Amino acid sequence: MEICAYPDRDMLMLGLADRIAGQLADFLRRLGRATLSVPGGNTPGPAFDVLSGVDLDWEHVAVVPNDERWVPQDSPQSNARLIRQRLLVNRAAAARLIPLYTDTPTPDDGLDTLTEGLRDHLPISVLLLGMGADMHTASLFAGGDRLAEALAPDAPPLLPMRAPGQVARMTLTAPVLRAAMRTHILITGPEKRAALEQAMALPPEQAPVRAVLQNATVHWAE
Repeated sequence: MEICAYPDRDMLMLGLADRIAGQLADFLRRLGRATLSVPGGNTPGPAFDVLSGVDLDWEHVAVVPNDERWVPQDSPQSNARLIRQRLLVNRAAAARLIPLYTDTPTPDDGLDTLTEGLRDHLPISVLLLGMGADMHTASLFAGGDRLAEALAPDAPPLLPMRAPGQVARMTLTAPVLRAAMRTHILITGPEKRAALEQAMALPPEQAPVRAVLQNATVHWAE
């Protein structure tokens, strides 16, 4: 794990966007295609704003959410909605969004369809993750009903996940996250820096982000 500390959040977002853009450009140049996986939420929004304006061959980039709440894609809670609003605009509007939601009553009902749609876009070229103060990442939550299955070496690419107090979700599993060619984790503030340091000393069952730290670059600012 590498930790990149920035003097402020503006510099963090610029530096992170530049790193991701450079890596995507390299994959596009060498392979003619790339898969970018990103979180929802508001924290990465400024980096998305910068990245969306970068001159890349976006038509050959697939964008995959790290996870998705099981809500309609026009819901304010939808990660896909946030990604469309902040990343898939400007030049990046040409990229293709690979959804982790389909119009079925539960994520279990949509699992096979979504897994089939994802397979051609694996492995992930560039992975950007967030981390909660509870040390979860994607929808890998301590206390999640299928966490042990999602952490297992033979886990399928996607699994439904339910955690206390959380909307049902679909998440990328630990093996898919660990197989990413380049991995970045974005955190801000002293609380999350302390949580990261705590996670380094805990097993993934207690601190799920621990499952992806080994080869990650962590980008942090106060």
